[in-house]
Amino acid sequence: MTTDVWLPYAEDEIEGLPRAAEAGINYRLWDGGADFPADPADCAFYVVPYLKGPEVAVRPLPEMTSVRVVQTLSAGVDQMRSGLQHLAPGVQLCNAKGVHEASTAELTLALILASLRGIPRFVEGQRQEDWRSGFYPALADKSVLIIGYGSIGSAIEDRLAPFECARVARVARSARATERGPVHPLAELPSLLPDADVVILSTPLTDATRGLVGADFLARMKDGALLVNVARGPVVDTKALLAELESGRITAALDVTDPEPLPAGHPLWQAPGVLISPHVGGSTSAFQPRAKRLLAAQLTRYVAGEPLGNVVLTTE
Repeated sequence: MTTDVWLPYAEDEIEGLPRAAEAGINYRLWDGGADFPADPADCAFYVVPYLKGPEVAVRPLPEMTSVRVVQTLSAGVDQMRSGLQHLAPGVQLCNAKGVHEASTAELTLALILASLRGIPRFVEGQRQEDWRSGFYPALADKSVLIIGYGSIGSAIEDRLAPFECARVARVARSARATERGPVHPLAELPSLLPDADVVILSTPLTDATRGLVGADFLARMKDGALLVNVARGPVVDTKALLAELESGRITAALDVTDPEPLPAGHPLWQAPGVLISPHVGGSTSAFQPRAKRLLAAQLTRYVAGEPLGNVVLTTE
């Protein structure tokens, strides 16, 4: 029986983990280094190292012939899909729902407010000792559209609530009702986009959302609207976005880009009206405490034979 659990943290750093001896398991520390901590064939529960890239994330999978659970520390699992073909049927892939909501929602609001209120212009003005006063757009009275209304989209709306927005519309894969109001299906985007002053992307990267924000989508956005991407870079067609930015018709705030990392010399760096952060939506002091609580909870369930949380798919 395989009993190894691969963790990216030392077991004594995670409060509430099942005791190895009592649970009959072995904790192995692996944070993406060149050498594996043990034979991957003995791994039953694999916690994917965080922010080490897809090549590292899937590298042990072909040898993990007995793994039963793959747990990511990211909200999205798109980086794992290339390795799923190597897994036996019945393996559960779990994401990190509950870990990144606070940090990503914070950054979303920071990007919106910085873009609307001219913070990049003020920073440049400070460097040049130039007093750049004037009137700037406010978030108050704006119409906001959130595309991707899972736990992160909901957390973003939580933080929008005090800002006196005129309207918040919500879009997800399929329609449903929430306490705050209806969630519209993706099919209704064409009718919702022209009314939005701020369009927020917080959707997972799937076949349905890859390239979702293309020339037609952008053309439907109102003049002067702000596009905020805290989802994944390939949700947006970079060439189409560049054309709109260079025309000056819309602006953008991007925590993710395609390609990523954005290479030096890429025209997106110098495009007018764009604010770029280097994919740091979840990379804050709030990450590790929540990640470790998730791992303790998941492994407690696993050892007890209870259903796991955050199961995204089970291999066939």
